[in-house]
Amino acid sequence: MDYTDVLYEVSEGIATITINRADRLNCFRGRTIEELIHAFKRAWADKGAGAVILTAAGTKAFCVGGDQKEMAEKGTYGTSENGLWEIDDLHMVIRNIPKPVICAVNGYAIGGGHVIHVICDVTIAADHARFGQAGPRVGSFDAGWGSAYLARTVGEKRAREIWFFCQQYDAQTALQWGLVNKVVPSDKLMEEARAMAAQAVALSPTAIKFLKHAFNADSAHIFGQVKMAADGLASFVNSEEAAEGRNAFLEKRKPDFGRFR
Repeated sequence: MDYTDVLYEVSEGIATITINRADRLNCFRGRTIEELIHAFKRAWADKGAGAVILTAAGTKAFCVGGDQKEMAEKGTYGTSENGLWEIDDLHMVIRNIPKPVICAVNGYAIGGGHVIHVICDVTIAADHARFGQAGPRVGSFDAGWGSAYLARTVGEKRAREIWFFCQQYDAQTALQWGLVNKVVPSDKLMEEARAMAAQAVALSPTAIKFLKHAFNADSAHIFGQVKMAADGLASFVNSEEAAEGRNAFLEKRKPDFGRFR
């Protein structure tokens, strides 16, 4: 695959996958998702890669979710070449790849970008990173991994707060809540991520594989909920209510959801 939205490289046993849409705050479209899936499968098959780092270009944002401009212009985020919107497949390949996935958050991790970092095995955050959800503000939601697995990570009360109020949280708060594993100076982010990945590369790959399967087994049942939530969102996304959220975001105004109550 010729990548346009991501970068991929392997060095010293570490595969690094970089979302490369800094001009759009590294938000994703169908093409981005397709390339990320391909890159993760490439790292999965590569016997020279023992760990994966997922990060993004620039210093402002890791990922702010779906490309709202693309949605406004085309009525969709786009699809893979096979005609499918494959965000669920991306989430599953991150969970299922039998190698540790370290997310290096270099700025905003909001919306769908927040979901992606939560699903990764470990998260290292730059000290200027910010975390949060925006779905209910822009007429969207993730009632699957983005909520159910988040509750396992930070607890029910905090997960509900994150979704019900759409606030943003700094890196130190994320660390206190257990949402990230480590906070480092911005200019040390990739150095720290690679140091952690190198520790994993030195370990038994078979032991790591079975341990990852074991951790995943406890939450695997959420996948049924994920598919139901995805179908619900697909039905909702073209509604007037969802359109109000998107339009307000693009017009830089507060949405008026009152008439939908």
